[in-house]
Amino acid sequence: MGYDNEMTTIFTGISENEAFARTVIAAFVSRFNPTVAEITDVKTAVSEAVTNAIIHGYCKDTGMVEVMCAAKNRDIYIEVKDKGVGIADIDKAMTPLFTSKPDMERSGMGFTVMEAFMDSVTVESAPGCGTTVVMKKRLLG
Repeated sequence: MGYDNEMTTIFTGISENEAFARTVIAAFVSRFNPTVAEITDVKTAVSEAVTNAIIHGYCKDTGMVEVMCAAKNRDIYIEVKDKGVGIADIDKAMTPLFTSKPDMERSGMGFTVMEAFMDSVTVESAPGCGTTVVMKKRLLG
């Protein structure tokens, strides 16, 4: 797809970098003069996707997380990729309240939150091959 603009950043999958990812995406999206609600929606969805990559993708290991953000007109596309353990059953993982980490007191609402704040969310994953979360939002601001 021919984007008007795009950026990619790669960082170590540690929890301290979740705020970094959120800030980078917010800065990229800010050129569209989004509403406060729109920028909050995007930041929240990115936060959930990156947290999932770190907590569920890499478990107790550390790997790299790649975040790509692109724009076409006022459509924003965001991909969050890890090369972690992958997801065996995507439908089950996207079920509200399902968590693979109950011992860590995870709420199981990450994908649900992403879907609530973005126009579309798709997940591509396979065990041992990592996960890619693709999100889209049209900014109306």
